[in-house]
Amino acid sequence: MNATDRPRSLHVIGGRQLGGAERFFLRLVNALARRGEPVAAVTVAGGQIARALDSAVRQFHAPMFAFWDRYSRWKIARAISAFRPDVVQTYMGRATRIVRLPIGRPPVHLARLGGYYQLKGYRHAHAWVGNTLGIRDYLAAGNLPAARVHYIGNFVDTPGRLKAGAIDALRHALGLEGCRVLLGLGRLHPNKGWADLLHAFAHLPATLAGAPLHLLMVGDGPLRGELEELARALGIAPRVHWAGWKNDPTPYYQVADVFVCASVHEPLGNVILEAWANRVPLVSTRAQGPLELVHDGVNGLLAPLGDPNGLAEVLAAALALDEPVRSRLVEAGYDEVHRHYSETAIVDAYVALYTDLRRGVSAA
Repeated sequence: MNATDRPRSLHVIGGRQLGGAERFFLRLVNALARRGEPVAAVTVAGGQIARALDSAVRQFHAPMFAFWDRYSRWKIARAISAFRPDVVQTYMGRATRIVRLPIGRPPVHLARLGGYYQLKGYRHAHAWVGNTLGIRDYLAAGNLPAARVHYIGNFVDTPGRLKAGAIDALRHALGLEGCRVLLGLGRLHPNKGWADLLHAFAHLPATLAGAPLHLLMVGDGPLRGELEELARALGIAPRVHWAGWKNDPTPYYQVADVFVCASVHEPLGNVILEAWANRVPLVSTRAQGPLELVHDGVNGLLAPLGDPNGLAEVLAAALALDEPVRSRLVEAGYDEVHRHYSETAIVDAYVALYTDLRRGVSAA
């Protein structure tokens, strides 16, 4: 396909900070640009998202205040006029509600959903893509036209293994030298089950085979103060380390002996893909997304949902794995990412979808 035949996509996202959906937005848009696909983005000026986009991505800006934001609609209309996309892809509720495009002529409005959101603010889109099979089925069950509901998963970076010296230096900086390390990573939000993780950690012994057991928490959010107080109340505060938000979590995955996804609500679980990509053993609760991804005892270990005691038992089992079993789990997870959630596979799927959507409008 030559450059003039490639579908043109404009990607619209609200907000300024980086979370799981925003990081995927960056990965996809930057990957499209690296591939030479004609791509542009509408972001909030000066935000972390705008600053993290590759310089090859043409950027437009709008404040994205709320669905009634007429100024942002005008700015997006200007971007559409200047870039002339075949597809306008929106991410999450705010951007999707702001974008309103006529049906039956280009561009096509493709709404991407990474959760089980109320569909009221999404029905006006022309097509929809969910990042799990469960979300796809939820969209179809919500009386959206099944032929225009699609599934494409996420992809994550697959970094190489850091040098031992770099990992040792980070352990030293975090006060984790000589420790066994459990890792929790993500927004400090109630959906992520952080209180369950702290209670589970409190059930585990303070040392394992003579090595102190510590919990590394990477992330930030509204629960930070409350969770720190809970750690103090549980008597585990000296063994819990709060690293804050990290734009590049790779070194923190590779410091860990076990990664924990303790979510009580998790539509997909990018952190699971990231843990696999960094070859760290995985323990996850049986939330919706993880149940699609994780095969218990094959590429990770599954724990009961919302059950700190049950989570503690599975964490203890993960920490006790012998090296051959641990290696099999790690390599099975890495293989899953490489085969099904690679950049090449997911970008190919999006470009094919954009091409089909453009063809559908042309044929109408």
